[in-house]
Amino acid sequence: MEQILGEEWIITPAGGSTGEAYYAQLDSKRLFLKRNSSPFLAVLSAEGIVPKLIWTKRMENGDVITAQQWLEGRELSPEEMKHTRVAQLLSKIHHSSELLDLLMRLGKRPLNPENIVQDLKNQEQHASFINTQIEIHQALRYLEEQLPFVQNQQKVVCHCDMNHNNWLLTRSDQLYLIDWDNAMVADPAMDLGMILHWYIPKGEWNDWLDTYGIELNDDLLARMYWYIIAQTIAFIQWHKHRKEESQAARWLNDLKRLMIDLGIINI
Repeated sequence: MEQILGEEWIITPAGGSTGEAYYAQLDSKRLFLKRNSSPFLAVLSAEGIVPKLIWTKRMENGDVITAQQWLEGRELSPEEMKHTRVAQLLSKIHHSSELLDLLMRLGKRPLNPENIVQDLKNQEQHASFINTQIEIHQALRYLEEQLPFVQNQQKVVCHCDMNHNNWLLTRSDQLYLIDWDNAMVADPAMDLGMILHWYIPKGEWNDWLDTYGIELNDDLLARMYWYIIAQTIAFIQWHKHRKEESQAARWLNDLKRLMIDLGIINI
């Protein structure tokens, strides 16, 4: 980073799972730097979805460094995910033809539910661990049985990580959705299910979706639950692969509760 900005800049790691993000400061100048960030960051910036992109530079080794405004702010709390502004910004993203067109031109192909199920099954079969929990196998069977009802849906740009810590509220009261490394072209039910299941009480789902701009119906409900189950299995597998047994157990309990609520398994 120093060879791009100069040795007079103070550069510190910004944290995160990839270790590829940094803060840079020189007197009153402040930047947020990231190595090999999402290539459609410029469009996200132009749409006001992420902080303003200042410049992009390619290094000799082929890495691309982006610099954005470094804004003082904080992540949203879980409670704040209920706010109408969250629903409105996510609706703007899902309905952006510019984002969808660019992501498709960058080679992103629509996410196929069949491939999701196959990937999850492959993880079970080829990972260094074997899930003996019957709930995992019951959930996979449910996903397979429900495939006809989640295929051939309209696809949009999905962020795919609706965690509250990816929502940035600045001191100037501007809301952004950051960290687009996992973005996909997929059924909007994927993002919607994550937010509603994790953060919104069921009694408020209708109002939240009304703000987003759609009506809750049986079809949407079934698709959201399909993706919630698939993502929960993926989280269990991810934590088990990292030998994080307590986190895997927490997600497994969440899966059990979900499957009981849906009548997939009995108590």
